Amino acid sequence: LLMQGSMFNTWKPMWVVLLEDGIEFYKRKADNSPKGMVPLKGSSINSPCQDFGKRMFVFKLTAAKQQDHFFQAAYLEERDAWVRDIKKAIHCIDGGQRFARKSTRKSIRLPETINLSALYLSMKDPEKGIKELKLEKDKKVFNHCFTGTSVIDWLVSSNSIRNRKEGLMLASSLLSEGYLQPAGDTSKAAAEGLSDIPFLDLSDAYYYFPDSGFFCEGNSSDDDVVLKEEFRGIVVKQGCLLKQGHRRKNWKVRKFVLREDPAYLHYYDPAGGEEPLGAIHLRGCVVTAVEDMPDSKKYDVDNILFEIITANEVHYYLQAASSAERTEWIKAIQAVARTGK
Repeated sequence: LLMQGSMFNTWKPMWVVLLEDGIEFYKRKADNSPKGMVPLKGSSINSPCQDFGKRMFVFKLTAAKQQDHFFQAAYLEERDAWVRDIKKAIHCIDGGQRFARKSTRKSIRLPETINLSALYLSMKDPEKGIKELKLEKDKKVFNHCFTGTSVIDWLVSSNSIRNRKEGLMLASSLLSEGYLQPAGDTSKAAAEGLSDIPFLDLSDAYYYFPDSGFFCEGNSSDDDVVLKEEFRGIVVKQGCLLKQGHRRKNWKVRKFVLREDPAYLHYYDPAGGEEPLGAIHLRGCVVTAVEDMPDSKKYDVDNILFEIITANEVHYYLQAASSAERTEWIKAIQAVARTGK
């Protein structure tokens, strides 16, 4: 989420974690210690928040000491989901109950003795861990990945679980916490809640470690073809958008191609040309809808602008043709930013 609060006056992209009794926020997901925490006891939440007229999907969390913290989601459904869960957490604290968020993970509850981080390191052990393979499915080649069945097999053989049913619960938790990533339509559909269990014990459901050398490419009859890494990814979405230069403030129409792995949004001259004019690296980025840009004249009408803030905090402003198209781009970019290299 984008966040503005007592620690800083400008909007910053933050990795936000909802706990039983508070909200922690980190500069990056991989950071070990949070930049700060907002206690939920005695807090109140206000949504929709109109304190920032040019920012959409903002909600305000007011702590017990009357400190205001503002958060901006990428789209309406995401904001409402955060507000709903935070309200439930506050209600549980007030009633002396324990908050447990229900999600597509079907409320997975692991014993406190299980250390997912230590288990992840064991799974990645070059000698005794899960073997990364080159697998093929639906005319696509998945490099440095493994099957759901091999994950459960490894958990059984390492005595981490007693049976495959326990393995599904443990693997689902690893998936939810980001230690495993889905690769391919089958595993991604399950992870997004289209299956009863987010992790699949199947030989055609593929997964990979997030910091591995995973990439996906179309199958080629010429094994000697070497593709540049930026162009290995499967195209997720493409189309023309208006782009405002992050150095110069002029607007130009560009053709955009969103790739899955690695996570790049390339842009081209719409008149033609195979070589991209540039690329936006999406891994770790934040994308949000906006109504206006700072220090720049608004180009056209409301409700069709969005902003990408990269992990290096470079800002890109883009304009879609309609509000619906903007939402489609935001959701597609969010998905790629989470799973792509």
